[in-house]
Amino acid sequence: MAKEGAGMTEETEYMIDRHVGKDADCSADSPHDAKEMRAVILSGFGGLNKLRVSRKPMPEPQEGEVKIRVKACGLNFLDLMVRQGTIENPPKPPLVPGFECSGIVESVGENTKGFEIGDRVMAFVNYNAWAEVVCTPAEFVHKMPDRMTFAEAAAFALNFVTAYMMLFEVANLREGMSVLVHSAGGGVGQAVAQLCSTVPNVTVFGVASCFKHAAIRDSVTHLFDRNADYIQEVKRISPEGVDVLLDSLCGENTGKGLSLLKPLGTYILYGASNMVTGETKSFFSFAKSWWQVEKVNPIKLYEENKVIAGFSLLNLLFKQGRCGLVRSVMDKLLCLYDQKKIKPVVDSLWALEEVAEAIH
Repeated sequence: MAKEGAGMTEETEYMIDRHVGKDADCSADSPHDAKEMRAVILSGFGGLNKLRVSRKPMPEPQEGEVKIRVKACGLNFLDLMVRQGTIENPPKPPLVPGFECSGIVESVGENTKGFEIGDRVMAFVNYNAWAEVVCTPAEFVHKMPDRMTFAEAAAFALNFVTAYMMLFEVANLREGMSVLVHSAGGGVGQAVAQLCSTVPNVTVFGVASCFKHAAIRDSVTHLFDRNADYIQEVKRISPEGVDVLLDSLCGENTGKGLSLLKPLGTYILYGASNMVTGETKSFFSFAKSWWQVEKVNPIKLYEENKVIAGFSLLNLLFKQGRCGLVRSVMDKLLCLYDQKKIKPVVDSLWALEEVAEAIH
């Protein structure tokens, strides 16, 4: 994907920068464009043929909301689960996918404080991010650092907040501990590796597909093939196991992960990508993943001094109302970014109309 997208990256970056500050002029010139916008529409759950770019009415900010002219939106593995309908309680299609974006504040609703027209921002969005314009409550919007690009901002929020909260809020990562992360080549995996490097003497075991190893080898301490017997390799290096295990796969990896934990170790499930095995939703993959999950015995956890936890940033934000905690985490992350200790990894850039190719 990086190789195929490299040719268009420079052109797409130029497209993003060329339109900065000009959107208000464009919308004023065309009454039609002022009322409508382009957006990616998911007409039904399934394959790539369910996605299309079309025009739809442009939203206007309600009280407490910010209207953002989108410059870039993030594409994460979570979006593949939305397309297939394997995510928990998705809205009924047709819908506009996407949970994060960056852009420029175009207007604000009544009683909205903290933002002005022209501010460069990044935002969490409860769907609807894959569009030219989004409206979202101000508590989900964050100002971008001056040197951060729109592409970086669209790849920052979900990945780094998820990684930070799992490591420091749930697992209490400290000096000298060890972390094993599945999908080490993904957005969260790379954020985990960078954040672990901010703590002295943390050992990072990464598990990823072989074709990603060349690109991510320098970001982790030890790297293993997800299709090999990584359990024995980890135990050979660290016979006691690991302090923290971050699992985005679920299925049979749950039992393996618990067996690798040291006493007082923490296993955190933050995804279930084993349920996504093809272009469309597979009941067999879903059932297999569910069946392979080891049934957790609380007495065994008690006897072995182990902790098992789950983490969903979207639920924390949009269902459980913890945006204040997330904002404090974002402030810490932006300080680390300003200190050049972390930096989002952007694989490639694609135009809105190339959404199918980007997902593929």
